[in-house]
Amino acid sequence: MSSLEDSPNIRAEGAKKPSLFRRFSTGLYNRPRLLLLFLLGLPLAWMVIVYLGSLGGLLVQSFFYLDDFTGLVVKRFSLQTYQALLTRAHLEIVGRTVGMAAMITLSAAVLAFPLAYYTVRYASRRMKALLYLLILLPLWSSYIIRVYSWKLILAKEGIISWVIGQIGLTGVLEFVLNLPIIGGPSLSISSLGLFIVFLYIWLPYMVLPILASLERVPGSLLDASGDLGGRPQTTFRYITFPLSLPGVIAGSIFTFSLTLGDYIIPSVIGDSSPVIGLTVYSYQGTSGNIPLAAAFTVVPILIMAVYLISARKLGAFDAL
Repeated sequence: MSSLEDSPNIRAEGAKKPSLFRRFSTGLYNRPRLLLLFLLGLPLAWMVIVYLGSLGGLLVQSFFYLDDFTGLVVKRFSLQTYQALLTRAHLEIVGRTVGMAAMITLSAAVLAFPLAYYTVRYASRRMKALLYLLILLPLWSSYIIRVYSWKLILAKEGIISWVIGQIGLTGVLEFVLNLPIIGGPSLSISSLGLFIVFLYIWLPYMVLPILASLERVPGSLLDASGDLGGRPQTTFRYITFPLSLPGVIAGSIFTFSLTLGDYIIPSVIGDSSPVIGLTVYSYQGTSGNIPLAAAFTVVPILIMAVYLISARKLGAFDAL
């Protein structure tokens, strides 16, 4: 009598070839590079075709120019559009936008770092959860709703003006609104109001990267610094802040770039002083000068490219 191992049915089952899916998965497992290509191929193709393709289209359009007589786009290589971009009025728009973006980024970092530091180092578990909720809560509402809400809040009849009037500081508010550059008829129609709304909208994008970087600072390093006689300010200066700097840089990328390209907030808040995003929207939609609009979009791209290269050379991304 044959044993169980010699049974024809058992031998047949053992001799079955592995399924196509098993062979495919085994092949991918044995070829890590092929697996990486399989996982990232479709997203990379999407990025190359849609994102980089759009940027390439903008770059090509920026070398065309608008015929002054016919009002039609001349699809011929020329630097005429960039000559128009380098006029004094356009350079003032670029300078105004870059200055606002820099102030928003610096102010957001100053406000976000103490909040993130307290959340990570001193807040209890319940308080930390509450702070995380308060930071993320604005992001759960519509961007447009938040902007128009601030327009009502900053209006001359809004709650801020009412509160200032109740505490007897109306004269101070009027003095600030009468200042050149930052003032205006009301907070909602002033550069100061534009700054407040920009700062409110983009602040969470600075807080969250700093929170993540501070969470990654090893507690053992802080303990070692204390054991070696390092004072809290010394530990913060030489350990905590350098290790959290990548988070500050990451947050600044968000706040700076988003402020550079935004056109909705300046169209709702402020004194209608042109910024890059609003100018691009105007040239593309109202004027129909697509080449000049495309050339304007190249400006923030170049600015961010220079910023990222400088940050990388300074080693700010080493800990990311």
